[in-house]
Amino acid sequence: MTPGRRSSTFTRLLRHGFTDASAAERLLDSPELAAVRDDPVLLEALGATADPDLALHGLVRLLEAQPGHTARRELLDTLIAAKPLRDRLLGVLGASAALADHLARHPRDWEALVTYEPRDLHPGVAEFERGLAEAADPISLRVAYRRCLLSIAARDVCGTTDVAETAAELADLATATLRAALTLAERAAPADAAACRLGVIAMGKCGGHELNYVSDVDVIFVGEAADGADEAKALRSATKLASHMMRICSETTVEGSIWPVDANLRPEGRNGPLVRTLSSHLAYYQRWAKTWEFQALLKARPVAGDLDLGAEYIAALEPLVWKAAERENFVADVQKMRRRVVENIPAAEIERELKLGPGGLRDVEFAVQLLQLVHGRADATLRSGTTLDALQALAAGGYVGRADAVQLDDAYRFLRSMEHRIQLYRLRRTHLVPEGEADLRRLGRSLGLRADPVTELTREWKRHSGVVRRLHEKLFYRPLLDAVAQLGPGESRLSPKAARERLEALGYADPAAALRHLEALASGVTRKAAIQRTLLPVLLGWFADSADPDAGLLNFRKVSDALGKTPWYLRLLRDEGAAAENLARVLSAGRLAPDLLMRAPEAVALLGDGDGGGLELRGRAQLEQEILAAVGRAENAEDGVRAARGVRRRELFRTAAADIVDSYGTETKPAEADQGALVDRVGAAVSDLTAATLAGTLRAVVRDGWGDTLPTRFAMIGMGRFGGHELGYGSDADVVFVHEPQEGVDEREAADAANKVVAEMRRLLQVPSADPPLLIDADLRPEGKSGPLVRTLNSYEAYYRRWSLVWESQALLRADPVAGDEELGRRFVELIDPLRYPAEGLGEDAVREIRRLKARMESERLPRGADPKLHTKLGPGGLSDVEWTVQLLQLRHGWAEPGLRTTRTRQALAAAQAAGLLGAEDAAILDEAWVLATRVRNAVMLVRGRAGDTFPTESRELAAVGRYLGYGDGHAGDMLDAYRRTTRRARAVVEELFYGA
Repeated sequence: MTPGRRSSTFTRLLRHGFTDASAAERLLDSPELAAVRDDPVLLEALGATADPDLALHGLVRLLEAQPGHTARRELLDTLIAAKPLRDRLLGVLGASAALADHLARHPRDWEALVTYEPRDLHPGVAEFERGLAEAADPISLRVAYRRCLLSIAARDVCGTTDVAETAAELADLATATLRAALTLAERAAPADAAACRLGVIAMGKCGGHELNYVSDVDVIFVGEAADGADEAKALRSATKLASHMMRICSETTVEGSIWPVDANLRPEGRNGPLVRTLSSHLAYYQRWAKTWEFQALLKARPVAGDLDLGAEYIAALEPLVWKAAERENFVADVQKMRRRVVENIPAAEIERELKLGPGGLRDVEFAVQLLQLVHGRADATLRSGTTLDALQALAAGGYVGRADAVQLDDAYRFLRSMEHRIQLYRLRRTHLVPEGEADLRRLGRSLGLRADPVTELTREWKRHSGVVRRLHEKLFYRPLLDAVAQLGPGESRLSPKAARERLEALGYADPAAALRHLEALASGVTRKAAIQRTLLPVLLGWFADSADPDAGLLNFRKVSDALGKTPWYLRLLRDEGAAAENLARVLSAGRLAPDLLMRAPEAVALLGDGDGGGLELRGRAQLEQEILAAVGRAENAEDGVRAARGVRRRELFRTAAADIVDSYGTETKPAEADQGALVDRVGAAVSDLTAATLAGTLRAVVRDGWGDTLPTRFAMIGMGRFGGHELGYGSDADVVFVHEPQEGVDEREAADAANKVVAEMRRLLQVPSADPPLLIDADLRPEGKSGPLVRTLNSYEAYYRRWSLVWESQALLRADPVAGDEELGRRFVELIDPLRYPAEGLGEDAVREIRRLKARMESERLPRGADPKLHTKLGPGGLSDVEWTVQLLQLRHGWAEPGLRTTRTRQALAAAQAAGLLGAEDAAILDEAWVLATRVRNAVMLVRGRAGDTFPTESRELAAVGRYLGYGDGHAGDMLDAYRRTTRRARAVVEELFYGA
C-alpha cells in the first residue's frame, strides 16, 4: 500500500467518524475484509453507526468466527447487497459490545437479521414464543433469548421502532421467556405441575409493557389447588415450580443469565410466602397492604402459567387499587417513598442518575401514577399500566394540559432512549450516565446527535431533565389554575369535583376553600391575574411540600390582597428567583413569620435576592444605629418607641424567615446541616435585636423626660438567655437595672428618675399595637420580686457582700451589659466577677446546695400533665440539665480557666472540654442535646406563634416542627424517638458530671 493511499484512507476514516483511524486501517487490511475493503458502501454504513470503531471490530470478530470461507463469503455478500441487513447488523455492532460477543460465540445468529417482512417489524408474544420454542434447557433458552434480543436491538438502533415500541417488545420477549422457563420447570416436575394452578403476574416495567434491555423482571405468584388436590400440597408444588422458574432465568451459566426474576413486591416482601392463594392475597391487601403496594398493582398483568387464574387475581384486586387514594396519609406515603428513593442514591451519583435522580424517569412515573390513583377512581380511561399511555389519557381527559403532556412525553422518551442505549452497550443493569468521553460520544451518536455528540447530548439531557424537574407544576397544579381561571372555552379542564379531589390528594385539608382562594387570585384577564397564573402552579407545589398547605395558600392570598396594587410585589416574585420559593416556605411553615409579615406586608421585599439586604442578618451596631436614628427623628417617646418596635418586628421577620429557609433548604440550596450554627445565628440575632430595641427605648424615654442627661447614670444588665446571647423567638428580656447618681444629684432624686425610666420603658414596650410586645423581666434581681427594681452600684456591692446566696452567683454567670452607660456596665461586671468565678472554686457545701436546688426544681416546677422526657427545659437531658452542668463547671473552675469566663453555654462547654474537665464524647453529647432542645423551642414558637417548652400535640403542628428539624412527612415518631434518645444520653452525662453518680 502506497503512503499516499494510506493517507487518503486515514483521512476518509476520520471523516466517517472513526476515532482510531490507524487501528481501523489495520482491521480493514485484515484477510477477512480483503474482498470488500475498498467498497464505499461498507465505509458509509460503518460511519453511520453509533461507534464506527466498535462496529468494525465486531464485524471482523464475526467474520473470524464463521466456520469457513464459504460462510464468510455468504455473510460479506449479503452484507454488501442487502441494505436492511447491513444497517441492522452494523447498527447493532456499533451500539452493543455485548451483542457483538454473542454473535462471535454464535456466528450464524446474524441470519436472524436477514428477514425483513412486515410481521418482523413489530413482533409480539406469539412471535417471540416461536423464537424460543426450541429451547430445551436453561442454556439453550439463553441463546434463543439473546437471538430474539438481537432482532429487537436491530429494529431499535435503525429507528424501525421507537422507544415505546422497543420497551413493549422487550416486555413481550420477557413474557415469552417466563412462559418458556415455566414450561421447563413443569417438564422437570410433572407431578408438581399436575397438583396446582400457578399464575404469574408481571409487575413493574414488565407489567407496564415498558421494559428496559436489562432490568429485574418483577413478578407476583398466585396459586390454587388443581381439582381434587390438597391445598397445602398444591402450594408447596406451586412454590417449587415458581422457584425453579426464577432460577432458570436468573442463574449464571456459560451463556450468562437472562435477568433476575424479583418476587419482592409480593405481600410481606421477602418475609412472605413466595406463592399465595387468591383469597390469601385478597385478605392481605384488604387488611395489611401499604399505599405503595397499591401503587405497584397499577402495573399488574397476568403473563404466564394459568392465565385464567391471573385474570381472576386482577379482577379481585383492581377495585382495591382504585380506592387507595382514599386512604389516610395517601399522598404523604407516596411522596415519602419517592424521597426515600432519592435519599438512597450515593451523593456522587445523583447528578448522573437517569432513573432515580431529580428530573429522572421515576419522577415522571411517580407523578403519573399519583394522578391515576387520584382520578382513576371515577375515570376508567386512565387505568393503563404504561406510563406514556396513561399520560396521554390524562391529557385527553383534561387532567393534564395537552402542551405540558407533549413536553413530558418528549422528555420521558428521550431519557428512556438514553437509558436503553446505555444498557445496550454492555447489557448491564445501570441507570448512570457514563463519564468517559468515548462512552458519551457513542451514546450521543446512537441518539442521532452527530455534529458534536458529547456537547449536544449533555445539552439535550439537561433540557429534558429540567422539564421533568418542573413536572409537579405542570401535572399537578397548572390544571387546577385552568379549572378556576374562567378564561373561556378551550381544551377540556378539570371539573370542580376533580379539582377538589386533586387538592385533597396533594395534602390540602380544605380543598373547597383552596379552590376559592385560587379563583380569587387567578380569575380574570388583568395583568395581575395573568402573573398569578404563572406563579401559582409553582407556589402550590411548595405549599404542598409543607406540613400545612392550606395555611400557606391562605396566607399567600392575604399577602397578595394587601400588596396586590403595589407594582413591585408580583414583579419581585416573578423575576427574583429566590423570592417566590422563600415566600412559600415562610407562609406555610407556621404562624409566627406570617403573623409578623401580615402586620407590615411590605417586608416581603426582604425575601428577594437583590440589593435590598435580603435575608442576611444584621449585627448589633447596624441595628442600634437605625433604631437610634429613628428615635432621634421622633417627636416624642411614644413615636420613638413605636419606630423602634417597628424595626424590631421587621428584623424578627427577617430572622425567622432566614431560619425557616436555612432549615428547609430550597431547590438551589440544601438545608443547613450544622444545627448548632442555626441555633447560634438565631440566638445572636434575637439577642442583638432586643439589646438595640432597649437602647433605643432608653434613649426615647430619657430624651422625653429629662432632655439630654438623666440625673443618674443608668445601665441594663442582660441575664439568663439574654445575657448568654441565646434568646429564642419567644423569650422575655431578663435584665437587672443598675444606676449611679450624677455628681451633685441627690440619691432619692436619682432613684426616682431611674425607677421612672424603667416603668416608662416597660409601658411603652407593651402598648398594644401592630408590633409584638417586648416583655422586660427583672425577677433575677437581688431579693427577687421583693427587692427594689433598681439599685445603685454601691447597693449591689453591699448586698452581694452580706447576703448573696449561691444561686445568685450562679445566675450572675450569664450577666452581661446590654444597654445604657457602658462604663457603669463594665464596673458592674468587675463587681460580680469574684462572685461568679470564686477564688479556688466552690466549696463542697455550695456544690451540695446547687445540687439540692436542682433536684427540687426538677420535682416542683415541671407542669402538671407534661411528659418529662419531652420537656425541653426541665426534662431529663434538656436545657436545664445541660446548663446547670456547665455552670457548675464554671463556678468550680472559672477562677483558673479563662475560657470558662463566658456567658454563652456552648462556648463554656467547649472551653471545659479544652481544659480537660470533661471528655470530647461527653461534651459532644451535651452540646447535641442543648442544640436540639433549643431548636425544638424555636420550632414550637415558629409553628404555633406562642412560646412552649414541649412538642405540640396537634398532628399538623407536630409535623411542622418535624419539617423544621429536617424530618419528612410521616416521620414525627422518628423525631420524638430521636429527641428521647439524644436527651437520655445527655442525662447520663449529667448524672455523672453534675450529681457525681
